[in-house]
Amino acid sequence: MKLRNSFQARISLFLALLLLVVIGAVYFAVKAVTITVASDQAEEQLRTGTRVFERFMDLRWRRIQYGLNWLTNDSDFRLASINGTPADIENALLEFEASIRGSDLFVLDLNGNIITSTLKGLPSGQAFPYAKALKMARRNAQTMLVGVLDGRPYMMVQSAVMAPLPVVRVVSAMPMDDVFAHELRSLSNLEVSFMTLNNGVDGVLSSTQPDAMNASIVAFMHTHAPGLTVHFSEFQHQRFLGQLLQLANAGDPANGQVMALLQSPLDQTMQAFNSLDRKFLWVSVGALLASLLGALWLARAVSRPVSLLAEAAQRIGRGDYETPVELKRKDELGFLAKAINAMQAGIAQREQQLAHNALHDALTGLPNRALAMERLGSAISARRNVVLIYLGIENYRVINESFGPEGMELIMREASRAMLDTLHERDTAARITGNEFLLLLESTQVDAGVAMADTLYALLNRPLSIDGHDVLLEICMGIAVYPTNGQSVEELISRAAIARRDAAALPGYLQVYQQDRDLAHQRQIQLIRDLRSAASEGELFLQYQPKLEIGSGQVHQAEALLRWCHPQLGVVSPAEFIPLAERTGSMVLLTQWVLEEGVRQLAEWNRKGFALQLSLNISAADLHGEDLLHNVETLLKRYQVSAEQLIFEITESAVMRDPEHSLNVLEKLRDGGISLAVDDFGTGYSSLAHLKRLPVQELKIDQSFIRNLDETSEDAVIVRSTIEMSHNLGLKVVAEGVEYQHTLDLLERWQCDTAQGYLISRPLDAQAFEVWLARLQETA
Repeated sequence: MKLRNSFQARISLFLALLLLVVIGAVYFAVKAVTITVASDQAEEQLRTGTRVFERFMDLRWRRIQYGLNWLTNDSDFRLASINGTPADIENALLEFEASIRGSDLFVLDLNGNIITSTLKGLPSGQAFPYAKALKMARRNAQTMLVGVLDGRPYMMVQSAVMAPLPVVRVVSAMPMDDVFAHELRSLSNLEVSFMTLNNGVDGVLSSTQPDAMNASIVAFMHTHAPGLTVHFSEFQHQRFLGQLLQLANAGDPANGQVMALLQSPLDQTMQAFNSLDRKFLWVSVGALLASLLGALWLARAVSRPVSLLAEAAQRIGRGDYETPVELKRKDELGFLAKAINAMQAGIAQREQQLAHNALHDALTGLPNRALAMERLGSAISARRNVVLIYLGIENYRVINESFGPEGMELIMREASRAMLDTLHERDTAARITGNEFLLLLESTQVDAGVAMADTLYALLNRPLSIDGHDVLLEICMGIAVYPTNGQSVEELISRAAIARRDAAALPGYLQVYQQDRDLAHQRQIQLIRDLRSAASEGELFLQYQPKLEIGSGQVHQAEALLRWCHPQLGVVSPAEFIPLAERTGSMVLLTQWVLEEGVRQLAEWNRKGFALQLSLNISAADLHGEDLLHNVETLLKRYQVSAEQLIFEITESAVMRDPEHSLNVLEKLRDGGISLAVDDFGTGYSSLAHLKRLPVQELKIDQSFIRNLDETSEDAVIVRSTIEMSHNLGLKVVAEGVEYQHTLDLLERWQCDTAQGYLISRPLDAQAFEVWLARLQETA
């Protein structure tokens, strides 16, 4: 409910905000357009009023000019102007007051001096301020002039009394006062203001605006330049568009300036739009309310099915795949509900499959290690007797390399089928690695477990046909029993695995776990762990065993034998740690150390005058790598040792793992000057047929044929044949394991080239070897 309300509230809020923004944007856009239109109308009204102002000024000038012309053409006035005194002229002017009412009259002589005047501020006898300006205007065909008289703005028109030449000049000046301004306002619908400026001093302000605005109007005239520019102003919270005009723009500037301010009130123009604005506001509010109600309805219509879908998703998240979504709609939400129903059905099916796959082997369908451990744990919790059989196919890699993954898969399926056919229903057969199986025999004693192992071995030891070839599986099994051999799942499996490894190392195919085998296993683990750091910790050292040339009795060769002095376990036999190194990938590190130490020792012996060849053992991992030749060349160059002083001993089995690559590496070593020897000849899978392919110079007969050599034994036949065959192939023969004098005598008689063994010398460290070699040379 909280999710639905939240979702509904969010939709409602979003739609409300969206509608508010849209309607608000429309309202304010219309309002902005309204203001723009009103401003345009006000500005147009101002321009129209300006033209009306100009026309009114022109009409008023014509009116003044008409009355003045009537005056100057009157015979009595002409006569008074020609012959009369100023008093006569004034009396004549009084008769025409009705025609030129509202204007002040000035009679000037031809020099511009005032003869008589109706304006008290400009009495007779003084010069008229605009006499020259009027004369210049008349020459330029201008009959009207605006100026400042007695601190007030006036419209001035002149004419002359002719007799027939000009006798006097008559000027009619109409004041531009409040009456004039209101008359102009009635015609133009503009607010009109007149003011004079004389040397920075403000004159009388005549305006149609209230007196309260006079100060603001005066300030506006001072801060704005006259011209055609329209200015916005605000006086007493009223807005205006105004245009400032300079009327007195001729004559002497010292006489002052006349400024006219025409203003179009914006508020009056906006009043025409206020009704429309209010109506649109109410329409907008109504549309917003209606839209909000629609948004709430839409949010509710959307949120309710969404809440149902959300509840369905929560059920699916909790693992409930049975309850469908009840939503009968024909729109996208209905389609989504159908999709969710289909999805949860698919998820349920796939989850079941994933659960099965997580606990079963994909190839054989047997339980995997996890399920086997779970069932073993359940049996231990129930305290049921369990016999655990750890079964491994030892020749798994050979079969995989020979027949490929398809052949290996076929064998795994056949083996799995045999196990399932043999075991009871309560028992479990599990595949835990590629070539290893775990069999759980519940409520069973060890004797019954051994019998079951025998039955399985009989079934699995039968040849299997793959692509027309018979394949024989090499099966090894180890047995551990609960509760005798362990109390936990991990402990039982570990001890069954130890028994299986013992079965692989000992005769037969089956071993039952023996107490204290964990100690040997822990020793192996410790050796494997510490072997990688043995070289860097200075725990490795070499011993050297001489190789005697039987014919001459000289020693020109020795074999370097690797030794390891463990800090806790003491000296570890090579027969123990070399197989571990080969199995765990540490052999390359050991070989690299042996190579460097052997070459360094050769360099030291060269400096001491001992010319020797040194034999070093090379493993299969070294032959399969790419860096052996480069490393050897680098060491020889660093220590200034000749390649001819090195002999690499290899086994047939090491070469046969990858014959093509191994032969290529051996040929490069031989081309580099390094001698090659076949070690442990006679013990590998290959025979003399492969010997001719190897680029070697020596052959070492394994000590198993030499140690108990007797002239009448079968070993004697093998050794004599091997020596004769090797000489025919151009190879030297080394017999290792010589411990008795009669063995050395037989080898000498059979023309063996070199002997090596305890009879000649045990392996010695470098210093002892040097002493032994010096004594031999002295004896010789």
